[in-house]
Amino acid sequence: MAMQFSVAVRNARLDAIETTIGTSARLMIFTGTKPANCAAADSGTLLATLVLPSDYMDAASGGAKSKSATAWTADASVTGTAGHFRFKDSSSTTTHIQGTITAVGGGGDLWVDSVSLVSGQPVTVSTCVWSEGGA
Repeated sequence: MAMQFSVAVRNARLDAIETTIGTSARLMIFTGTKPANCAAADSGTLLATLVLPSDYMDAASGGAKSKSATAWTADASVTGTAGHFRFKDSSSTTTHIQGTITAVGGGGDLWVDSVSLVSGQPVTVSTCVWSEGGA
């Protein structure tokens, strides 16, 4: 039987994720498939590194936490097709979250305007929502 959590517990768990990652987190976008787990080494080619604002996610509500209204954007450093992302701490040494990346509406864990990145052109993250299970 699966455990269930109150909305307050689910929200607290989500807010703790942002606190753990810390301010000025890095969102790194890579080609290819994500590594086996967050402890594994980076894989693929690094296409872009976005330095996120200090408060990059809104407070959790209803068991979900959404990207803040502040723009998440940076220029691509090389040309390639985005396949996965990794959220890292401000020193880019510890990966705390990883997942798939797709164009808007593509069903990935993170949405960007286009997965076809061109060196020197802006990369903008449109949607990012973290959901906590156990409802």
